Formats: sequence, C-alpha cells, structure tokens
Amino acid sequence: MADPVTLDDIYALFQTSQAEADRRFAEADRRAAESKAEADRRAAESKAEADRRAAEADRRAAEADRSMEELRRLVDNTTRAVDGLTTRWGQFVENLVEPSVVRLFRERGIEVQETSRRVRSQRPGAEMEIDILAINGDVAVAVEVKSRLSHQDVEYFLDCLRRFKQSFPHYADYQIYGAVAGIEIDEGVDRFAYQRGLFVIKQTGDTVMIANNSTFQPTAW
Repeated sequence: MADPVTLDDIYALFQTSQAEADRRFAEADRRAAESKAEADRRAAESKAEADRRAAEADRRAAEADRSMEELRRLVDNTTRAVDGLTTRWGQFVENLVEPSVVRLFRERGIEVQETSRRVRSQRPGAEMEIDILAINGDVAVAVEVKSRLSHQDVEYFLDCLRRFKQSFPHYADYQIYGAVAGIEIDEGVDRFAYQRGLFVIKQTGDTVMIANNSTFQPTAW
C-alpha cells in the first residue's frame, strides 16, 4: 500500500514546480533579451548601411556634378575654339583669299574674271561644294580653303576635282585647275599638293601669295 501524500510532499512538489516555472520564465526573458539585442544590432547595421549608402550616393552625386561642370567647361572651351577657328576661316576667305584670287591667277597667266563663294551641286550621287570658284569664258579655278591644310584635305580635294564635271556639267568644256589655301599647312603638304598639280595659296602678313615657283605647270582636269 502506497505511503499517503503529506502536506510536506505537496509543498515540496509546489516548490519544484515554482523553481521550474522561474527557470522557464528566466529562459524566456533571456531569449527575449537576446532577440531584442539581435534586432537592435540588425537595426543598427541597417541604419549604418543606409547611412553608408546615403553617403556614397552623396559622393557620387557630387562627382557627377563635378563631371558635369567639367563637361560644361570643356564644351564652352571647344565652342569658343570652334567659333574662333570658324571666324579665322571666314576672315581668311573673305578678307584675304577671295579678293586676291583674280589677281593671283592673272599673274600666272590664267585670265579669270569673276569669283563665287560656296558653289554647291545637289545632283544625286554627285553632291559637292567648292569654297571659291574663279572663272572666265573657258577656264575655271576651284579653290579649297582650310584653316589647317592636311594631306587628307588635299587627297579629298583631288577626288573632288576628278568628279567636278560630273557635279557641274555646265563646265564640261572648261579647263579646270585646282588650288588649296590654308592659314596653317602641315609639314610636307605643300610639296605634296605641288606634285599633284595644285596651286598652293599661303598667307603672308596681311595678304596671300601663290607659293608655287614660276616653273610650276598646273594640272588641268
């Protein structure tokens, strides 16, 4: 027969249950504290990451602003340079080359009498623009004007001269001569142009001159 349950037994069991309950409450509190600490840590990390990203975004925005400002300065400088070059080219054509063309070529025995600027052909497949065209009854001189004359410019102009009568068929019976003019001329380009039968017009002081020597024989296209 089992021993009867005494009051002490019940009290001991209660104390044991209370201790277990306290332990579990303490464990729950510990876990809750750990969870909160982890949440706080992650929140702090998230804030730090957000702050870092915000700082990085600000840095990149500042760099973009600097780059845009530098680009604006570059564009402004380039625009000024192009405008200056265009102005120099225009002045070179208007003030020096065109007014001198008739005189220069008459001195070389080519009796041109009138000049035109920016002579254009819009014929399909034969589009062309000649900077200055000096003509008389059966002779024309096509002049290509560059602020800086390069080997490539001369090659291009020679191709234009070969196609000139296709672009301007009303000059089919003319003798067509070619001339190149430049404020600046790359090294050796003048000699290359001479050898291809072109007149070379150079700036000298406040006027221009034909640089070819007196024995030069121009090519007629």
